[in-house]
Amino acid sequence: MRALAPALLDGALPDDAAERDDAITRTVAAVGAAIEGLPPATREELATLFALLAAMPVRIFVAGVGGAWRDATVADANGFLVRLQKSRWSVKRSAYDALHQLTFAAWYADPRAWPAIGYPGPPALL
Repeated sequence: MRALAPALLDGALPDDAAERDDAITRTVAAVGAAIEGLPPATREELATLFALLAAMPVRIFVAGVGGAWRDATVADANGFLVRLQKSRWSVKRSAYDALHQLTFAAWYADPRAWPAIGYPGPPALL
């Protein structure tokens, strides 16, 4: 997720390197927390997806990333995500949807992301 979040959130992340790294770290942690709250079958499917993407042969064939994910550029990650999203195979499109939804839910659940989109936060309860 650390390699994919910058591609998914391209344009929304802070420009400052330290702030950007902190935002990615928070988002990845929030994705992990969100996954923990999912039903067991869904967690198992995501665990399988991540295990497949961690295996070098699958990573090369499916993701087009020859090295470790930590060395992948935003362009590498974006290319992978576009191929998933545009695939004729529904399982790949479903994988893209899961990665996209988890990342965006984690990002926009963080109050620090709200000012950039003009969201003032939830209304105060009386």
